[in-house]
This record gives sequence, C-alpha cells and structure tokens, in this order.
Amino acid sequence: MTAPTRVGAADRSRVPAAGGSARSSARPYRRPRGRNQKTPWLYLAPALVVLGGLLVYPVYQLGLISFFEYTQAQVSGGEPTTFQGFGNYSELFSDPQFWQVLLATVVFAAACVVSTLAVGCALAVLLTRVRAVPRLALMLAALGAWATPAITGSTVWLFLFDPDFGPVNRLLGLGDHSWTYGRFSAFFLVLLEVVWCSFPFVMVTVYAGIRSVPAEVLEAAALDGASQWRIWRSVLAPMLRPILVVVTIQSVIWDFKVFTQIYVMTNGGGIAGQNLVLNVYAYQKAFASSQYSLGSAIGVVMLLILLAVTLVYLRLLRRQGEEL
Repeated sequence: MTAPTRVGAADRSRVPAAGGSARSSARPYRRPRGRNQKTPWLYLAPALVVLGGLLVYPVYQLGLISFFEYTQAQVSGGEPTTFQGFGNYSELFSDPQFWQVLLATVVFAAACVVSTLAVGCALAVLLTRVRAVPRLALMLAALGAWATPAITGSTVWLFLFDPDFGPVNRLLGLGDHSWTYGRFSAFFLVLLEVVWCSFPFVMVTVYAGIRSVPAEVLEAAALDGASQWRIWRSVLAPMLRPILVVVTIQSVIWDFKVFTQIYVMTNGGGIAGQNLVLNVYAYQKAFASSQYSLGSAIGVVMLLILLAVTLVYLRLLRRQGEEL
C-alpha cells in the first residue's frame, strides 16, 4: 500500500479552495502603464490646443487687464498703463449700481432657467404622447426657433409686441401699451424671447432621455394609478437626473450672460438703465465709457460666479450619490 503523500504549505497555496476556481488564484488585474495611459491624452490634444487658444488665453488677458488702468488714453498711447492691483474691483464693488445690476441679473437668469426647463420638459413629455405627424411638426417648429439668430428673434418679438403695429396688443385689447417702457414688463418680454429660443435644446435632450427609459417602467407606474405628474416626479425625473444636470448648467450659463436680447429689445438696457444685466453693464463700461479695465473686472466677476454656481451644484449632486 502506498503511503499518503504529505502536502506542504507551499503546495497547499497552489491548490484552489473547495467550490472555488482557478481564477481566484490568478493575479489581480493591473491597469497597463506607460503608452496606453497617454493614448487618451493624444486624442484630446487637438481639442485642448483649440480650447487653449480660444478660451484660456482670452480669459488670461481679461484677468490681466482688470488689474491695470486701461482706458482710451492707454489704448491710444497717450498715457502709460499703470498697475492698479485690486483697485478696479474696489471701485466696482463700491458702486451701488453694480449690486443692483447683479441682483437683477441673478433674478432674471433664475426666472429664465426655471421657465426654460419647465417648458422644455413639458413639451418633451408631450412629444411622447402625440402621434408622428404632430410630433414632427412640433420638432420642426422648435428647431426653427432654436436655429433663429438671437438678434432676429429679438426683432420679431419686438414687432409682435409693438404698441402701434403689433398684433398682441390688438388681440389683448391693450391699445398702445408699451411693453418696453416699464421695468418688469420689459424683463418679462425679454424672458419670453429667451425661453422661446432656449427651450428646444431642453426639449430635444430630455425627449431623447425619455425614449431611452424602458417602456415597462412607465407602464407599471401607469397601472399602479400614477398620474402624469407623479410619473414625471417619481419615475422619470430621478432616472433623467444626469441629463437634467447638463441642461440646467447649460441654461444657467446661457441665461446668466444674456446680452443680445436685452440690448436689442430694451435699446441698450432700458430707460435710465432699468433693464441692465451684467453683460450689458460690462459692455457699457468697456465700450461706451472706454473703461476697459472695469469692463474686464465685471467679466471676471461673472466668470467666477458661473464657476461657483456650477461647482456648488455638482457638489450637491455628488453628496446625493449621483454619478455624472
């Protein structure tokens, strides 16, 4: 009889455990180093070069000018450029008009973002409920509004609400009421135009996200007796949150730096500057008053505000466990 062979500790380490597989004893996967890690950056290099030329350098120049005294005298070479440090920012923050314009910009942008998201999401849900022909007509109309240049759309809306020839006043029986005379009515008119040219992006993006949701999920919610609002709030909105994050951030950036609509529809900011927003205010300081350094300081403040809002929004979503 053959004596049983004694298995040493070194040999037992090579034997897979009962119920296991040889794969468990394999070496852990390690990401390859060297050339493979550089490959994504090589693909991104052309885009990074373009962004560096079109974004990084202008932002650098914007910040640089904001620290100097740079007016028409310096542009023409009549006076030397002098370093001001944070003097331009101190002058800007001590101006009461700046804080009034900043508050008006924040409120106006928030109203535009909320209205754009509400209209875009509602129409996206509507697209899933109508037949092919109405869906195609609505998509074409929305894309036409999206493709219209801002200055053209602003001119059209001014004609529609014109106190003498506009059809809106005739339909509402308002006579020669001027929508651009009052501060709030002018902001409301601009808000309508901004929403009109912005909601197609939200509608198309959210509609594409809804189509990617399994139909069984929506059918189950409907069979449970959920209303359309409850389905959107409890089913669609959580599943579409990454898409809603993108459209919200895009809307915040676009609406916070509105320029063309305000400048065209209120004739440069309204009566006595009552409809100024930061972008138009910076334009007036830089080009109308030839205070280029102050205009640059306003641009830097706008950039920092947008970065702060975006980072805070993303941080809140990360705390809720969302993957972006």
